Amino acid sequence: MSADTRKLRELDRRHHLHPFTDFKDYSERGGRIVSRAQHIYIYDSDGNRMLDGMSGLWCCNLGYSQQGIVDAITRQLRELPYYNNFFQCSNQPAVELAGQLVDVAPAGFSRVFFTNSGSEANDTNLRLVHRYYDCLGKPHKKHIISRRNAYHGSTIAAASLGGMKAMHEQTRGLDYVHHIAQPHWFEAGTDEDPDTFGMRVARELEQKIDELGEDNVAAFIAEPVQGAGGVIVPPDSYWPEVQRICSERDILFIADEVICGFGRTGRWFGSQTYGLNPDLITFAKAVTNGYMPLGGVLVSDGVADVLTTHAGEFAHGLTYSGHPASCAAGLATLGILREGNIIEKAAADVAPHFQSRLREFTQHRIVGEVRGLGMFAAVELVRDKHSRERLAPDAAAAVYCRNTCNEIGLMVRQTGDAMIMAPPLVCDTNEIDSLIDMLSEALDKTAAHYGVI
Repeated sequence: MSADTRKLRELDRRHHLHPFTDFKDYSERGGRIVSRAQHIYIYDSDGNRMLDGMSGLWCCNLGYSQQGIVDAITRQLRELPYYNNFFQCSNQPAVELAGQLVDVAPAGFSRVFFTNSGSEANDTNLRLVHRYYDCLGKPHKKHIISRRNAYHGSTIAAASLGGMKAMHEQTRGLDYVHHIAQPHWFEAGTDEDPDTFGMRVARELEQKIDELGEDNVAAFIAEPVQGAGGVIVPPDSYWPEVQRICSERDILFIADEVICGFGRTGRWFGSQTYGLNPDLITFAKAVTNGYMPLGGVLVSDGVADVLTTHAGEFAHGLTYSGHPASCAAGLATLGILREGNIIEKAAADVAPHFQSRLREFTQHRIVGEVRGLGMFAAVELVRDKHSRERLAPDAAAAVYCRNTCNEIGLMVRQTGDAMIMAPPLVCDTNEIDSLIDMLSEALDKTAAHYGVI
């Protein structure tokens, strides 16, 4: 370890509180300092290279070497580094980005509300949904239904919408948010075929609506594919039934596309991949390729028409909503995605190769399931494939496998007993092969460590 690394790690350990981190453990041991990045690789402060199999935090879909985005941000900072979008004001990048987002959105969307993150965008969704029903003279429609193990952000409202137990244990959530089962067949559908399971879990939404009363339920929020929850790909029967229920029961559908959006599933949005008709779409992360903070909500015409034809101020906003430099980054990112046909090329070539190579692990002695779609996937670890017994308590084996991947030179994440990954769309097939080789080595070492021969 270099002297500079020791100094940085010590400063970090003493002064920096990290997100989703055991503060006590980190204050004692510290962590890795990432110093630079190029293409799909990150480098720590000692110069060690890692293939970034997570696209940063699901956001650097174009990798780390997009000079066009850097140039766009720089130009904007020289011209107009900041001005707010309150009080009948706007700025050119925000106006232009709103227009371009509408161009790539599913049909029926022509309005955008900008935030700085997905968490803030989902908070905004609550405000928009409640305002919408108030305008319609249905003030009792305030309750929101979500799914257990979902992730929708980490502000109080967004964490309430999410269904992660650890987050709920550490704060009191909103009492008008309710949760139903996630469509995680491997975990909960062992005695059913996937489509039967998917239909049953989807109908929990209808049961919850009946329990709460349709006149009280405003919306259902869900990711097309649950990302942080473990890349939970629902059975084919799930989404058509959920869409039917929302459409028939006067329930708005919020599609959280913070992870699925901008090419991750093979289309611009996961809603398009699954043929869904959401009323609101949450976006963030890859909209700027992670280069600047930006999030927002795409608002369907059906909702926007109500909001924009009723008098009265929408009493909500953020200082940096539609920040000009962030919107300039978004414009440049969308330009690269469109002009280079990046999403289409990845869907036609790299994604099928990625998914095919991963399926080879179904024969590995400690892999119970491989699931994925487009450019993200999960590999579920087990000791026994039939019983689905886990390798070790408290997901310790998956943590060991993740750490082993990191030591080998592969950045992936662990969620529960699953290894999850979301490489950049700009990988080539040789780079995917390198990812697979390193993951294979880590799986072999994990099997040996836990005595599975």
